[in-house]
Amino acid sequence: MLYREGLRCSSPDGKTCGANQTVPQGMSTALFTFCTLFCLSVAAMPAHAQTSGGPLKPFKDDLFSSQTVLSTGDGGASQVIDYQELRDINGRDEIPEQRVKRQYVDLAPKRVQEMETISAGGRSIDVGRVGPANGQAFTVIFIHGRGGDRRLGMKDYTFGGNFNRLKNLAVENGGTYYAPSVKSFDQNGVADIAALIADAKVKSGGKPVILTCASMGSFICYGISRDAAAAANLKGMAILGGAVDPDFPKSAFIKAKKPVYFTHGSVDKVYSADQQAATFRGLLKAGVPTRFTLFETGTHGTPVRMTDWRAVLNWILTR
Repeated sequence: MLYREGLRCSSPDGKTCGANQTVPQGMSTALFTFCTLFCLSVAAMPAHAQTSGGPLKPFKDDLFSSQTVLSTGDGGASQVIDYQELRDINGRDEIPEQRVKRQYVDLAPKRVQEMETISAGGRSIDVGRVGPANGQAFTVIFIHGRGGDRRLGMKDYTFGGNFNRLKNLAVENGGTYYAPSVKSFDQNGVADIAALIADAKVKSGGKPVILTCASMGSFICYGISRDAAAAANLKGMAILGGAVDPDFPKSAFIKAKKPVYFTHGSVDKVYSADQQAATFRGLLKAGVPTRFTLFETGTHGTPVRMTDWRAVLNWILTR
């Protein structure tokens, strides 16, 4: 099992995530505390009512974007989404956590899907690619967490079909989606992804490249953020259930005021929602374009299933 949703951790044993890691972590408190920090407002409403604009046209929005916003804060920059495991896993999946119901999936992208090894910047990177190898309108790169590889981001039927939606959003809008295997979450891994970003930027003719990182994959996002050249090649980032890096606000990426979108589960026991929210608020105060979506009662794997990819990508692309 590479990244079981029911576990609160993406490591194979479900226990060792966070052990001996250099990025601080902590335990989230109750949702009440989080909501108090965000100065929440507004009555519950469908999330897509607030996030429907942008260049990417809808794809199964009725299934993926009709999330209920329990509350918003920070001038609309943060929101709390209603998440219920019985509804959003058991009710959505044919076999819970293993196979989503068929209506959530469209397998058309398989016609332009490849598992390949890319040579870039003198490095060899194993990737799953969906969409054209060059000339794409934009590029999205997804970085898996500990215990995963490129196969995770290419799965169509797990995680509620959310990766399949991401594939379709890329293909239907002329983009390319990459899911690389990260061999290590250190500088070697960062160098591989920096090379992939630069390669995508060149092959697309300078079109936007968005880096998205889940769980321990956030170490790669943070490493890229400190690399001025790699950060310059990015349009923006999304961090899903990621670690907290105290140096992120001082990075080249943030100094350039590039957009970053955070999504997190409120009861994540691996990386603290409250600490990540504090990072978000600091960035917002500094004038950095940033957003934070919290899934109420969500655990460590919840953002991979529940993140509204169309809303996140459209927000980044329009900054």
